[in-house]
Amino acid sequence: MLRKILVAVDNSLGLEQVMDTVGELQLQPTTKAILCHAIAPPDLNGDLAADKPQSRSFELPYRQIEKHLQAYQKQLPCESELEIVSGDPAEEIVRLANIHNVDLIVIGSRGLTGMKRIVLGSVSSQVVADAQCSVLVVKPR
Repeated sequence: MLRKILVAVDNSLGLEQVMDTVGELQLQPTTKAILCHAIAPPDLNGDLAADKPQSRSFELPYRQIEKHLQAYQKQLPCESELEIVSGDPAEEIVRLANIHNVDLIVIGSRGLTGMKRIVLGSVSSQVVADAQCSVLVVKPR
């Protein structure tokens, strides 16, 4: 039985598929789900958005993400909480999974191939490689 799951979501078109897959897991009322969204930092010079004074430009996306996650949170048949973090998405997802000691991470895949995958990287592949628990990757249809 799954005690805790972490559902990593972003703003991609595959979000509905990820949430549909979570619904198919038939979670028990005793399961706890953590819905998370990692906001990638806008620059790569080592400063994370959380390290800088926040402006309205950060606050606005954060509020939108929070409302979006709250809508999905209402659909879950179990206890849940939200985590919105800033940093490298793969690292933050694995970090949250470790903090919460989850049994399963559910994450979507953008379906990148070839050069795009090499240049942009694959968050889901990195999570699979680094996670200490099982990872369910939901591929785009």
